[in-house]
Amino acid sequence: MNKIYQVYQVSDSTGETLDRIFLAIKAQFSNFNYKTIHYSFTRTENQIDKIITKSKTEKNIIILYTIVNENLAKYMVQETKKYNIPCFEVLGNLITNFSKLLKQEASHKPSGQHVLNEDYYKRIEAVQFTMSHDDGKKISDLNNSDVVLVGASRTSKTPTSIYLANRGYKVANIPLIPNKDIPTQLIESSKKICVVGLICDVARLFDVRRNRIHSMHEDRPSDYTDKKIILNELENSKKLFKKYNWPIIDVTRKSVEETAASIIKILDILNLK
Repeated sequence: MNKIYQVYQVSDSTGETLDRIFLAIKAQFSNFNYKTIHYSFTRTENQIDKIITKSKTEKNIIILYTIVNENLAKYMVQETKKYNIPCFEVLGNLITNFSKLLKQEASHKPSGQHVLNEDYYKRIEAVQFTMSHDDGKKISDLNNSDVVLVGASRTSKTPTSIYLANRGYKVANIPLIPNKDIPTQLIESSKKICVVGLICDVARLFDVRRNRIHSMHEDRPSDYTDKKIILNELENSKKLFKKYNWPIIDVTRKSVEETAASIIKILDILNLK
């Protein structure tokens, strides 16, 4: 039986660089079974200690990391050496290291990550699913989603959904509309799948909505940019998320990439339970 490797991707940022590099690495090895676990925004020794503690309880661990802080990177190397855990910094000679670890010859195919393999078609399927489930357009099969994003208008639901879809996640997003009940399908599906609530600072959401109206020349009701009404929308959103115990992400100061990384981290945690 082939080994299944647990690939820990540890980054001090969103982890996107690591994902891309690992995509290129794994394309070189046809007989490589693995599961990835993401640890984004790792910036303290305490966080590294928790990762090491977790890794000691599992078999066939490989740690890949991108950490800018030299002292923290040295600490990572020091701690993994103590327990003989394979740990590679992405700027190192990764193909050679993986070849030794897996006891396989690398194919050395240029742009091997762009081969039309199962992962490629998975991403295409995810994008198609996400586009057809944007803005509450389709809710009959929410159980087929990897994650459902819920939030008031202009809380980055669509761009985050599309970003995640390009990473292979099937995402549905549903807007919270004032004075309108949420779909019963969402409540039922949330018992089986991950639902994440997105919120935003009132001032930030006001600016985003106002700029949207001006740039798109949209005809919106005045309450769409009324700060008191926006505050009420956000407060009701929080109450709803807490009622159903859905994780909440504040997107105010987050880029789409950072929001997506936080969602992936939530999914990884849920998948480990």
